[in-house]
Amino acid sequence: MKKVGNHTSFSRILFFCLALSLSFSFASYAQDAAPAADAGQEAAASAGAGDPKKGKELFNSLCAACHKLDGKATGPALRGVAEKHDREWLYKWVRNSSELIKSGDATAVKLFADNNNVTMTAFPQLSNGDIDNIMAYTSEPKVTPPGPGPGSAVVAQESGASNNLILGALVLVLLVLIVMLVLVNSTLRKVAAANGVDVSKKGNTVSFWQAYARNQFLVLVTSILLLLSGAYFLYGYLMQIGVDQGYEPIQPIHFSHKIHAGENGIDCKYCHSSARVSKTSGIPSLNVCMNCHKNISEFSGSKDSTYVEYSKEFYTAEIQKLYDAVGWDKSAQQYTGKTKPVKWVRIHNLPDFVYFNHSQHVSVAGVECQTCHGPVETFEIMKQNAPLTMGWCINCHRETNVKVEGNDYYKKIHDELAKKYGVQKLTAANMGGTECGKCHY
Repeated sequence: MKKVGNHTSFSRILFFCLALSLSFSFASYAQDAAPAADAGQEAAASAGAGDPKKGKELFNSLCAACHKLDGKATGPALRGVAEKHDREWLYKWVRNSSELIKSGDATAVKLFADNNNVTMTAFPQLSNGDIDNIMAYTSEPKVTPPGPGPGSAVVAQESGASNNLILGALVLVLLVLIVMLVLVNSTLRKVAAANGVDVSKKGNTVSFWQAYARNQFLVLVTSILLLLSGAYFLYGYLMQIGVDQGYEPIQPIHFSHKIHAGENGIDCKYCHSSARVSKTSGIPSLNVCMNCHKNISEFSGSKDSTYVEYSKEFYTAEIQKLYDAVGWDKSAQQYTGKTKPVKWVRIHNLPDFVYFNHSQHVSVAGVECQTCHGPVETFEIMKQNAPLTMGWCINCHRETNVKVEGNDYYKKIHDELAKKYGVQKLTAANMGGTECGKCHY
């Protein structure tokens, strides 16, 4: 028989499909890369010969205190500023804006007036190249986060379909088991009937509760166990009265200690400054918040490192609540005079008959805030971490050594008490920290 060549062999078809897919992928890549290249060339052309990466470093270190790229702060927004003014004029303005204003330059005078006559800091140390780098950074197009693509919906649908398939299989298995049990029960009844066995007949049996009631020993033991268990749980419940460990109220303005104390590393005593010198740590004034948020009107942190449950828009809205409370107009960069008091919810609240002095612990004893308040730098919502009971405080006084270094008073009393107790280290309890009058007087 004459052999005929197989012109549609599998290898040829596979090679043809591979070549076709590669040609389409190269074509689509060229189409996508062309606009990106054009955009990059346009951005580079508009930004001059500067380096945007170096410009970002200079902007963050010198300009970010008063300027934003896309919003007004103390100064105007700077995105696209290189396209609004002549480059030589920008060199003069950045190095010494006051001199340019005094010279009567119309553009400089108008810009000065439009920004509430706030004088810009002079930067005579910046070279033309440095300013070009800053202009290159400010000329970069604004990057908007991509929305969910069409593939995400497909993935969600596929996931939903697979879940429905698994649930359907489980329901089917359960139905098969039920049918099998019914059939087995029916078969056993037929076998019993054929052998003359009456499965419905019951003998003279005593119920469980009747047998239990007749056994006086079991009744006595059960009664004792119930009384002891009830007393135990009642004591535990009564001992929790007034103990608010884990109390986590919702505040009128959401303040994330995780972002401020954790991500940004702000010292606790910067906001709670009275803890150093006063009995109470105090509620920070909103003016303290405005020291930073006068120029930080929107959240720009990293989602992976700061927040999990809340969005960027949520945090920005909370900053707006702060502006509404202090009467700050972020567009005009000035106070309106219309304020709204913030009714903070107190979390840590000791009884009135207990005396506690923050300054004695913070400044004298050098106790860290986290010792009593827990790892606040990890708290998204502030809560009471410790029970703050008398036993908890006394236990701390029994375990904490007193720092006597650099304090002649403590050195003298330490030497006397060390001889009395025969120890080298003294705890707060050794120095009277467990006496009733220390906290109750």
